[in-house]
Amino acid sequence: MFNSRNLLSGKRKYLFGFILFSFICVIYAAFSSEDSDDFDFARREVLLRKIGHEILLQSGDRTSRVLPVKKIAKNEYLISFENKITFQPDSLVNTTQRLLAKDPFASDYVVNVLNCTNSSVAYGYAISKNKQDDIVSCRGRKQPVACYMINIKFKPTGINTVKNGYLLGGLSFLAFVGFIFFRSVKPKKTLPESQHTDMLTLGSVLFDAKNRKLIKNENTIELTGTETRLLLIFALSPNETIERTRLQKEIWEDEGVIVGRSLDMFISKLRKKLEFDPNIKIVVIRGKGYKLEISA
Repeated sequence: MFNSRNLLSGKRKYLFGFILFSFICVIYAAFSSEDSDDFDFARREVLLRKIGHEILLQSGDRTSRVLPVKKIAKNEYLISFENKITFQPDSLVNTTQRLLAKDPFASDYVVNVLNCTNSSVAYGYAISKNKQDDIVSCRGRKQPVACYMINIKFKPTGINTVKNGYLLGGLSFLAFVGFIFFRSVKPKKTLPESQHTDMLTLGSVLFDAKNRKLIKNENTIELTGTETRLLLIFALSPNETIERTRLQKEIWEDEGVIVGRSLDMFISKLRKKLEFDPNIKIVVIRGKGYKLEISA
């Protein structure tokens, strides 16, 4: 019985280690994905600065600066310039398409050129992964020199939703595997190996643990499984006090069930089945537990 318990304990430790390792892998994969996302978005900001740089060159400005790109929302950015510029819509559309093609998450976006003074839209267009959905107008009309800002808003990619879905799915799968395994290795209510080979003698009574019987002369009393396990603990330590906590643990708690008065109920039933031999009785040791007393 102890070897069996040690084996089950070993399996549980192995499974716990496996689940913990898998859990760490899932968490690591999630955060690695987040780090990868951060890198991709940082790379996007570099591309946006590149767009601003090329617009300045197209405007004939080779000296003034592209101001720091501002992220004004989760998927929205603002490119601004040190000086006033002019731009050709055709060139602006071609430049953004060419550079943002290098961004794997920028398949759909809207570009608006805003006036600095009142944020009104001087020019705008929409680019889609499906070219038929592109919205581009007013090409070939060079815009006047003024203070402009370029607002680019990207369609949400759903990266976080997918990532969280994988994370929750992975954790749910690990929980399911753990539940199935623990159910499969749940210790059965077994008796010590000695029960299968020995007939224990209790005074004038034979205790057949394997077949769950008490035998005296030709009289036989049937025992339940729980009564058999309980009596076996007493029979292996006759005339010794067995602590109540030990009985609860070995009979019920090891099975995942905590009992209160159940122990007293089974002790009472067992006493009645032992009444036919006055030399055997289970007595209460107050404050400690019980003892199987066998008189000579």
